[in-house]
Amino acid sequence: MPDHRPQTIAYPGPGSRPFRRDPESLKPHVIVLFGATGDLAKRKLLPGLAYLSESELTPSIRIVGTAMEDMSTDDFRQIAKNAVQNFGTHRLAEEDWADFSAKLTYVPQGAGPEALTAAVKEAETLLGEETRRLHYLSVPPKAAKAVISMLRDADLVDRSRVIMEKPFGHDFPSAIELNDYVHTVFDETKIFRIDHFLGKEAAQNILAFRFANGLFEPIWNRNFIDHIQIDIPETLGLDARANFYESTGAYKDMVVTHLMQVMAFVAMEPPTALEPRAISEEKNKVFRSMLPVHPWDVVRGQYTGYREEEGVARDSDTETFIALKVGLDNWRWAGTPFYLRTGKKMAEGQRIISIAFKEAPRTMFPSGSGVGTQGPDHLTFDLADSSKVSLSFYGKRPGPGFRLEKLSMQFSTQETDSAADVLEAYERLILDAMRGDHTLFTTADGIESLWERSAPLLEDPPPVKSYAPGSWGPNAIHQLIAPNAWRLPFERAWREKRQ
Repeated sequence: MPDHRPQTIAYPGPGSRPFRRDPESLKPHVIVLFGATGDLAKRKLLPGLAYLSESELTPSIRIVGTAMEDMSTDDFRQIAKNAVQNFGTHRLAEEDWADFSAKLTYVPQGAGPEALTAAVKEAETLLGEETRRLHYLSVPPKAAKAVISMLRDADLVDRSRVIMEKPFGHDFPSAIELNDYVHTVFDETKIFRIDHFLGKEAAQNILAFRFANGLFEPIWNRNFIDHIQIDIPETLGLDARANFYESTGAYKDMVVTHLMQVMAFVAMEPPTALEPRAISEEKNKVFRSMLPVHPWDVVRGQYTGYREEEGVARDSDTETFIALKVGLDNWRWAGTPFYLRTGKKMAEGQRIISIAFKEAPRTMFPSGSGVGTQGPDHLTFDLADSSKVSLSFYGKRPGPGFRLEKLSMQFSTQETDSAADVLEAYERLILDAMRGDHTLFTTADGIESLWERSAPLLEDPPPVKSYAPGSWGPNAIHQLIAPNAWRLPFERAWREKRQ
């Protein structure tokens, strides 16, 4: 009889420790990568798959790439090699690359469903009869239905899961339509709507900080927290994505699919267990409790020169920046505003969550002591790959008198012995999808709730306000958050690890 006990696999790298995997994750997989020659595949997916394959975190896998380009498997392997060398966070030895390269096959999309079926069947023959399939749709949103249809026509639905990239729909009706269509081919349990922000170590650390510590859990509510900021400015521009961005904009591209997903981790109630269904249900409760997003709570911006970009309409009203105030109508958060901001060509690239605590009474402190002059106490999560957490507070400045100043305690994953164990976000999410773990993915109900509450803004968006590239957005953002202030730019830089 087969042994169904959890197996222990060695996790590679310094400070390695056993990594336990359930039997489901041990079955071989054929990964069908749609959009295999695209930017996301080159920057993230192919390097991530190479590392997962050679690290023993995954079972035996083979990868079938497909895209519109007419090329050979050898050509595709060269593209993959360049991607791993140029963008991979983990370097592969030459013998490891040779092993991974042999697992790659390419099928031009123009060859039709029959050619794709043949390539997948050939890979399954090499892996064994228990092989599972994972289809990754790294394609524009408008192509998603065509790919789902192709998988049905190619008879590749059985034993399959499918990862779908954002945005999932562009409003409430389109999200319902797309969900209904995908559900005619795949059961909801087989669909993984990906948000790579939730794959980051720091995003998951929010759950640990909130629910594992008696210091934070009792004060994580409207009685102690004044407001919350989720701020993800980008220094990049369109990066040859004008056709996509013109019909999407910052709200659809980033807010619904990224910032609000992170907000759910910050705001959710304690799940009954740290398991996918319980966590998904608590996230969906957050989305259902969200108040409608009204135009008067939103600042839309467009960087100067956007309309001169190739592929952009000269009278474009597409926002490249957005800041908004979101409210949750539930017991824990009623009256506590969540401020969300993101934009292109901004002063810095950051990914922070800032929890601002309510200020203590100042009556006992003498005038000029400095209490409150540098803003409220903050708990800050940095969602960068080298994730960090900071708790800032007031303390006495050494010396005579009673002068207060802002102090902070900081933690970074780079300071631990387990720093080498951190997976890149896409690596973690692909691994979770192979294991059938929905914890970090969005459900149909969740995405539909967000689009429904976005309807007032989408139907009557305020006009865009111009902002200079390299700035922090239009000046109107300060009125939006008043009497509070944006945390970015930081007054002080994060402390770096000492060598």
